[in-house]
Amino acid sequence: MNFPTCQSIADDSIRRLFEEQEARLLSERACRSKDSRGRAVPEQPCFIRTCFQRDMDRILHSEAFRRLKHKTQVFLSPTNDHFRTRLTHTLEVMGIARCIARGLRLNEDLTEAIALGHDLGHTPFGHGGEEVLAEISEDGFHHAAHSVRVVTVLEKAGKGLNLTIEVIDGISKHSKGRKGAASGGPDMPITMEGQIVRIADLVAYINHDIDDAIRGGVIALADLPQGPLKLLGERHSQRIHNMVKDIIFHSPKAGMIAMSPDINSATEELRSFLYDSVYPRPEINSAVEKSKKLLRQMAHWFLENPSDLFSRLHHKPPEGQPLRRTLVDYLASLTDDFAIRLFQELFVPSFSLALTQGSSSGKTA
Repeated sequence: MNFPTCQSIADDSIRRLFEEQEARLLSERACRSKDSRGRAVPEQPCFIRTCFQRDMDRILHSEAFRRLKHKTQVFLSPTNDHFRTRLTHTLEVMGIARCIARGLRLNEDLTEAIALGHDLGHTPFGHGGEEVLAEISEDGFHHAAHSVRVVTVLEKAGKGLNLTIEVIDGISKHSKGRKGAASGGPDMPITMEGQIVRIADLVAYINHDIDDAIRGGVIALADLPQGPLKLLGERHSQRIHNMVKDIIFHSPKAGMIAMSPDINSATEELRSFLYDSVYPRPEINSAVEKSKKLLRQMAHWFLENPSDLFSRLHHKPPEGQPLRRTLVDYLASLTDDFAIRLFQELFVPSFSLALTQGSSSGKTA
C-alpha cells in the first residue's frame, strides 16, 4: 500500500481524491461536496476532509451534541439505562439514514452531518419543554429552528459552527409534524440527503418509541394495530429493515425519498397509534406535565430576576437582545438533570452544614 508522502499531505490532494471518488461513484442525484453552496463565512478548505466531513466533526465535538445524552426522548429521567435519550435517538437516525444513503448512492457524509445536527435545538423534557418555551418566546419556538440557531449563533461562545448551507437546510427542514415525511412544498430539503434524514427520523422514532413503551410496560405488543405488524413485522429490527428496504427500492421510482403507498400507510398507522394511544398515557403524560410546570416556574423566576439569569450565562448575549430571547436560549440548552438541579437550587429550601450541626447540638442562632 502506498501512503501519502509528507509533500502530498501539505497540499489538498487527499481531499481532492475524496471529491473525485464522489464524482465517480455517487448518483447524479447526490449532492457532491465540491458542489456545495458553501458557508456563510468562507474558509480555507481542509487538506484532508471534504466540507461535509468537516461539518460532521464540528457537530460531533460541539457542546450541544454532548448535552443530548441527558435530554428526554419520551421517558423522563428513566432509571432503566436502555430507554432512548435524545442522543441515542440521534445515533439511530444517523445509522438508518446512512444505510438509505448508501443504498441509493447518495452522499453519506452530508447525510450523517444533517442527522447528527438535526436535534441539537431540543429542549429539556422533550416536546413538553418545547411547548413551554413556545409560550415564553415572543416569536414562538420550534426545535428545528432552534437547532439552526444553535449551529449558526449559539455554539462556540456566540460564533456558531459556520456549517455548509446544505447541512443547515437539512437540519432546518427535518421536522414533519403530523404531515408525513414525503409532504412536498417549501418544507422539503434542497438535497436528497436532507430528505433521507427527514424520513429516517420518522422510521427511528416510531420504532424505538414503540420499543421503549413496551419495555416500560406502558403497552404490550398485542396492543399495536395488527395490520402494520403483519406487513412490517412484529420485531423492532424487522420493521426497520422492511421500511428501509422499501425506501431504497421505491425512492428512485418516486423521484424523491419516499415509501411505497402500502408501507407508508402502515407507518402512518403506527405513528397515529403513538400519538393517540401512547404519548397521552398517564404513565408518560403526568411526568410531562410536571416538567412543564417546573420550566414555567423557573422562567417566571428569571423574568423577575434577570440578573440571576445573566450570572449563569457562559458568555454575554448580544447588545440589545431581548430578555425573553436570552431566557429561551438558556432554558433550551439545559439537560433534564441540570434543569431539575437548578429548580431545586432556586425553590427547594436547604440549610448550611454549620446551621444543621448547630441545631443538632441544641444551639440556637
